[in-house]
Amino acid sequence: MESKQLKWVYLGFLALVWGSSFILIKKGLIGLTALQVGSLRIIFASIFLLMIGFKTLSKIPAHKWKYIALTSLFGTFIPAYLFAIAQTEIDSSVSSILNSLTPLNTLILGALVFGLRFKRNQIIGILTGLLGSALLILNGAMNHPEQNYYYAILVLIASVCYAVNVNLIKKYLHDLSPLSITTGNFMVLFAPALAVLFFSGFFDVVTEIKVQHSIIFIIILGVVGTGIANILFFKLIQMSSPVFATSVTYLIPVVAFSWGLLDNEMLTSVQFFGAFIILIGVYLSSKK
Repeated sequence: MESKQLKWVYLGFLALVWGSSFILIKKGLIGLTALQVGSLRIIFASIFLLMIGFKTLSKIPAHKWKYIALTSLFGTFIPAYLFAIAQTEIDSSVSSILNSLTPLNTLILGALVFGLRFKRNQIIGILTGLLGSALLILNGAMNHPEQNYYYAILVLIASVCYAVNVNLIKKYLHDLSPLSITTGNFMVLFAPALAVLFFSGFFDVVTEIKVQHSIIFIIILGVVGTGIANILFFKLIQMSSPVFATSVTYLIPVVAFSWGLLDNEMLTSVQFFGAFIILIGVYLSSKK
């Protein structure tokens, strides 16, 4: 299959997998704390990737390891905890919609740090996306006083981290195989995630049935939603562009919202409008 066709296949698969990640986090939080969800997600992904990709670590040049460490921090470690903490207060569907701001942040950082140039329609897209985000968050806070919508800021921070990650990969790691990058990332993260898990009190409650049920969801999240998906995502960045790769966030909210409906989540009409405005903003910012 040609790369032009294959990149769309990767995009669709990533949308399905990552769109399902938000409901898996929600189910994991039933029996686990946010820190435990984030740590177990990283640990299960690390074990899986080291099993299949350990031999590829030797292909990473010594001077590239600093970028491997940076991409592991911004691309996985910080977002894994931020999303889990955020979803202790806001719905999974809202979290996925705010995550769709990643292409906007990719563009902004690309221009400010990596030398990309803004076009007028891209500036309009950025402002439109930010307006939609404000509408989504403010209306959600008004209609769901039982939820703390300040936690939505954590999702926005996570989307900035993703933007840093894709720009770093495109600029500094484009010549490495996706499996090498991903395995290197999670080898770096395994020990820190294990340390966080140890101090979270996980081993005091691991025998509880509710906890064990939640662990099953996080195994799926770690292996499929993090390990396999990251390999394909890095491949997608290399065969296309950072903005095209992060445009997967157009489709993620559709999948996540479908899961949310099945789990009795519902957005207000104003929040739907805010989500629509965000997607328009992302579309405008991504046009060449």
